Amino acid sequence: MPKTPPESPLFKEELRQFIKSALDEDVGHGDLTSLATIPADQNLSAAMVARENIVVAGMFIAVEVIKTCDPLARIEVITADGAEVVAGSIMLKVTGNARKLLTAERTALNILQHLSGIATLTRAYVHEIAHTDCRLLDTRKTIPGYRKLAKYATCMGGAMNHRMRLDDGLLIKDNHIAQLGSIKAAIDAAKAHDTSASTIGITVECDTLDQAADAVAAGADRLLLDNMTNEMLRDAVAQYKGQIKLEASGGVTLNSVKEIAETGVDYISVGRITQSAPAVDIGLDYLE
Repeated sequence: MPKTPPESPLFKEELRQFIKSALDEDVGHGDLTSLATIPADQNLSAAMVARENIVVAGMFIAVEVIKTCDPLARIEVITADGAEVVAGSIMLKVTGNARKLLTAERTALNILQHLSGIATLTRAYVHEIAHTDCRLLDTRKTIPGYRKLAKYATCMGGAMNHRMRLDDGLLIKDNHIAQLGSIKAAIDAAKAHDTSASTIGITVECDTLDQAADAVAAGADRLLLDNMTNEMLRDAVAQYKGQIKLEASGGVTLNSVKEIAETGVDYISVGRITQSAPAVDIGLDYLE
């Protein structure tokens, strides 16, 4: 079964290292402009504002970035992760040392904009299938190093996590089958292995209904129906619904996801929500 992430997807040390790496990349040896132009003791107050309608994800990281740069900053979080906000909404207020807040600004916004973009696109997909019993799943199509955060953001948008890593589950795909010669041989090999760590049982990717029949006969726990037409999906549902979990995947878009869900499949996995989600527009406006 797909997993739901903890409230924070990163352990404390992981979060510290992630923020350190992000700030090292952006700041280098120092923010030359702020050091040259802003008095050391000058404070400022600012508000983080949504420039468009979004679903928030990554606010806790933005806060930690600010705290890392200015431990004495006073921060008021107004919108928590998972919340929908409209354009013009104030998401966070902060008062602190001007130099340090200016140094933190871009790193905090980059992370928040990227993760909120994933959550926002995910929520749009979830809305399209909300009238069905189908659940949206993410995939492993993520930016390296961002896997946990991207999958956290999809959950904030209303999706469920598929495999986090390859050791989370057995998913027999076409290349595995080609190496062993048949679906049955691949499933038999999987059953001979210790499958206790698998969150999705033995799942088999099927391109045709004949392959689906072979996988069910060989004892698969779940079918990944890849790039099938809606008519093929309905046939699979008619034959196997309730007997085995059915997951549709491959080329799913915001325009097609509704009709796919209406075929009756249990899950739809979508790479686009992490692979192609645009960053949303969030700004830091300085308050007098």
